[in-house]
Order: sequence, then C-alpha cells, then structure tokens
Amino acid sequence: MAVKFADLGVSPALTHELRRAGFEEPFEVQRETIPDMMLGRDVCCRAPTGSGKTLAFGIPMIEKLTRSDPYEPKGLILTPTRELAEQITKVLDPLAWGMELRVMSIYGGVSYNKQMNRLKKGVDIVVACPGRLLDLLDREALYLDKVEMVVLDEADRMSDMGFTEPVSKILEECATERHTVMFSATLDDEVAEIRDNYQKDPAIIEVGPKEISVDQMEHFFWLMKNTMKSRIASEAIRKTGRGFIFCRTRAGVERVTLEVEDEGLRVTSIHGGMQQKKRERAIQEFADGKTHAIVATDVAARGLDIRGVSCVIHYDPPENGKAFKHRSGRTARAGDSGTVISFVQNPHKGKWTKIQKEVGLNIKFEPPDFRELTQHEELSYIPPPSKRRQSNNTRDRKNRSGRPQRDDRGKKHYGRRNWKGGGDSRGGSRGGSRGGDRRGGRNEGGRHGGRSNRDGGGRPQRGRSDRRQRN
Repeated sequence: MAVKFADLGVSPALTHELRRAGFEEPFEVQRETIPDMMLGRDVCCRAPTGSGKTLAFGIPMIEKLTRSDPYEPKGLILTPTRELAEQITKVLDPLAWGMELRVMSIYGGVSYNKQMNRLKKGVDIVVACPGRLLDLLDREALYLDKVEMVVLDEADRMSDMGFTEPVSKILEECATERHTVMFSATLDDEVAEIRDNYQKDPAIIEVGPKEISVDQMEHFFWLMKNTMKSRIASEAIRKTGRGFIFCRTRAGVERVTLEVEDEGLRVTSIHGGMQQKKRERAIQEFADGKTHAIVATDVAARGLDIRGVSCVIHYDPPENGKAFKHRSGRTARAGDSGTVISFVQNPHKGKWTKIQKEVGLNIKFEPPDFRELTQHEELSYIPPPSKRRQSNNTRDRKNRSGRPQRDDRGKKHYGRRNWKGGGDSRGGSRGGSRGGDRRGGRNEGGRHGGRSNRDGGGRPQRGRSDRRQRN
C-alpha cells in the first residue's frame, strides 16, 4: 500500500494544498525525514540534489509555524545560491499561501529597499543566501531571535563556497530553543562541525547513494586544440541533444556563448556576475525549450533541478573530482540517460588524469569521434529573436569607465586624429587650439582666442577660465 502525506502526520489542510500543487505521494527522502521533523527533532540528512528535499523540510516548516510579526520571521532556510533560493521559494510559496503564511527570498543583486519594505510588512518564512542576510542583519532590517526552525540546504556546498563562518554567525543570532535541520549531498568534516556545534542529538538519515554516481552516463574525454573547442561543442550538442557547457570563468562564458551562437545554436548563459532576472530567464528559456544549451560557470553545477539535459560538456576542466561529479550530475537524472564530454588539451592531461582517479574513471584521451555519441533527443530548430536584445550574453561591451562602447566606424572622429586640416566642426576653442596645425596651433589658439574667454565664433564662454593664461 502506497504511503500518503497524511500517514506522515501532515494535516488535511496542507495535504489538500499539496494535492492542488500536484504532489500526491511522498518521495523517499520525505518519508524518511518528515516524521522526525514533525516531532520537533533535529535532523541531519544526506540526500542527492533532485530527491525532493524542498518538500521534505518545507512541509514540516509550513505545518508547525504560525504568523510572524514584522521584522521577526519564524522560519529560516539558508541556501548557497540565488537560483536555489528562488527555486525553493517557488515550490513553497503556493503551499504557504494556502496555509496563510508568507514566504520571501533574500539574496544579493536585488534592491535593499525592496527587501526591507517586504520585511517591514511581515514575512513568516525567509529563504536566504548568507551574505545578503548578514547585510540586512547589520542594517537591523530584521531580527532572528524569534526563529523557531532553521534549515541549512546544500550545507556541503555552502562550506565549499566559504560560508561556514557566516552560517555560524547567523545560527548564533537565532533563538537558542530552535529546531535545526540540515540537508547535504555529502556529510564531510565541515558539515559534521556544524552538526556538532549547532544541532542537538540529530537524527542522521541517509537517502540514496553516498556519492554522486558518474556511472549512469556515457563519458568521453576528447583530446583537441583550443581553437577547435567551440565548433566541436556545438556539433556535440547537435548530435546528443540539449545540454550544459561548463566554463571556468565569467569571461570564458561570455566568449564561448558568442562563439557557439556563431555556429548556429540558440544558447544562453549563467554566471555569478549577471543580474538575477537574467539568470532566471536563462533557466526558464532552457526549461521551455527555447534554447539549445546553457553556457555556465560552476554556479549552475548544483542545486538546479532542470529536466531535459541530454549532454554536459566540460569545456574547461573543473576544480576537482567533486566539481566534476556535480557538473556531470546535471544530466542522467531520475533514471534518464545522458552524455558527458570532457575537452582535454595537452597542458591539462595531468589534471584530467587526477580527476579521473578521484571519480573512479579510467578512460583514454582520444580525438573527437561523433559516431560514438548517442542521440538522446532530436535537436529542433529554434529561430533567432527578431531583434537582438540585450541578453544574458552581455554582448554590449563596456569601457573602463563602465559606459557602453560606441561603434564609431564610418563616423567623423573628433579626437586627436583630426588635428590636421580645417579644425573641429564644433568650432570654439577646440577649433583654435586643437583644430589647427600643431606646429602653429599653440600660437593661433593661445594668442588669438583659442584659449581666451571667447570661442572661435566670438561667443562668450560662460563659466570657463583659461588655466594656461599666465597673465
């Protein structure tokens, strides 16, 4: 007999909201963790991304919490990335709304005033990234001493990103008699440190394999020159299906995005320097089938639950084997098949050999052979937008002052290139001092009005003084 949410102690009202949202039966991680959390016990759970963790901690939080006062939320969910914070909010907000609770997400790249005004009106559950939450605490925009339940989602990822100390500061601001829950893909030493310091006799629950498995997808390590990578990446996407292309840096993401689009694919990009709206739009366009690929840094390697990823391309080597697993885990999810292609250059052979040992692979470095690839989905034609807009790809380059560069080709240049000849068309002091021949320009400009209080047309220059005038 199948287990229902009601069998786990969930109230009929919340069960009704779950059914309205399309959730009929609990997943394994929900069956294992919800009963302990409903009893108020601390939980430390190891579970892979995409296993249903959001509802596992969201259901008990919505069930147990009551309405909060302004500036004093009672539920707090900490997460490492903006995308994951927004994803959690979208899942929990309809359920909380049905139970008359309010949920908001807090992360950087958004106006402080908007977030502070929302907190002023009163929020019951806050889903936050540690950095921006600490900023708001310093501004006294909210207080955490009334928090009754704290959830640390992707705790190992927060440790990898250097958030262990900020998370500790946040936990110390929360109520001492609180309910602390931690979910993580791995239970390494730093996660164990947080567990030992901030949880009370937690129930340790493990769901799924201990490590992300890389055996569920096809792996290829293709040896090539750097100049071949964009063309081969584009052709690999065509042969296998839609996917992710991972680069090491933000600049690399922008460059590769343009190069792959020049090969005829519709792609978008994600990296940490982009505005949140653009990052969300990139994910939504890919999920809706409007793009063939997402070019991204490791900011998109974890926490995103996106279906329809047939291929992952390691355009640049990841930092280590752990990062390789999380990148590769974007494909072959929920029993689906997938292909992972790693681009190897001669200087990086040693690093790739080390990564293979760390993840348990032993695959030769060979030249690209598209005949070996499995076509997981047929790539459809996606027409380009009618008007090239300012997109996620940051096409509009900026100069050092932060202003967009203008294309002056075919236009008259008013700078120093035109100092010979008849002067600047704008006339005035530029015409006298800079427009004439340099050999005689200083005498003509300096003595005959080029640097006086009148311009070349005899009009008084207001508010200007000649800094070079010695007398």
